[in-house]
Amino acid sequence: MADYYSVLGVGKDASKEDIKKAYKTLAKKYHPDLHPNDKEAERKFKEINEAYAALSDEGKRTNYDRFGNTGEQQGYSQGFGQEGFGDFSDIFNSFFDLGGGKRARQGRDMKVEVELTFLEACFGCSKQISLTKLEHCSHCEGRGGTGEKNCSTCKGSGRVQKQFRTPFGVFAQQSTCSTCSGIGKIVEHECKNCKGQGRIKNTKKVTVQVPAGVADGMNLRLSGEGEAGEFASRAGDLFVELFVAKHDIFMRKGDDIYVQFPISFSQAGLGDAVIIPTIRGEVKMKIPAGTESGTTLRLKGEGVENVNGSSVGDEMVIIQVRTPQKLSAKQKKLLEELAHENKEKLHVEKGWFDRFKEDYLHA
Repeated sequence: MADYYSVLGVGKDASKEDIKKAYKTLAKKYHPDLHPNDKEAERKFKEINEAYAALSDEGKRTNYDRFGNTGEQQGYSQGFGQEGFGDFSDIFNSFFDLGGGKRARQGRDMKVEVELTFLEACFGCSKQISLTKLEHCSHCEGRGGTGEKNCSTCKGSGRVQKQFRTPFGVFAQQSTCSTCSGIGKIVEHECKNCKGQGRIKNTKKVTVQVPAGVADGMNLRLSGEGEAGEFASRAGDLFVELFVAKHDIFMRKGDDIYVQFPISFSQAGLGDAVIIPTIRGEVKMKIPAGTESGTTLRLKGEGVENVNGSSVGDEMVIIQVRTPQKLSAKQKKLLEELAHENKEKLHVEKGWFDRFKEDYLHA
């Protein structure tokens, strides 16, 4: 197990604010949305969250400092595993009910889908969505009532301790207080608005800020915009999955934009200056003389800004030389003259077909 202090880059004497600040900095740096398909960044992000979960909770941090773990997976099997007893905690679980209620749960995460136009994905945008979810009751601030006081069962700790006498000695077991669900507080007067639940269902407008450069299938995470937790505990997160519509002209590969641009026979042969459409507007581009169909020309910096803001892609212009279907008499005559001239040129250059036979047919 990695050292949680080293993971967050703080000392063992770091304050809660120092730990929170370090977590926010690292979580933003290694967030999966900023590093799609990067397994190392995903592993690092999970490690950072695990470290913060341990060090931001006073009880877990105390256990970690004293025993090297947070106390959530401590058992009593040490020394008995090889004697046929299996996991020692399982022995006691089979004789005693070591439960005692559940701790107030964090709010449920939610997921929504948002469709973007091609250009909205390129440049970013603001989207407003409507969510129906459980929210903390505004009358009691999610606490279920008024007249809050320490729970008489657990004396405000949220935990109760039981002792068991066994052939191996007396063992103490801590569990969540069933009276207050591990909160440590109870209310004297139940809230009529939420009937003591601390949460009510409500429809809310949420604004999603979509950054420039997002791609189809990418997810955005809005912390705390999921459903409210039980008894004023933390709300879940909202995950926004993005779907990007196709464009009539442009196609995207990574941060580069691709567009097919038709030119005439004469433009291909003689070259020309043409106006090319880009996602930012029209740009003038030179077509070199002798350009063949299928040639790709690059417009530097006319692609999509990377979602990390570190670079900008290019626009790749694929040239399509159009063969004329209908010709006027004058156009036909000019093409015939061109064909005749090309034929004469081939005859002047000593037998191109003879060289072809020599080089290839008799190779």
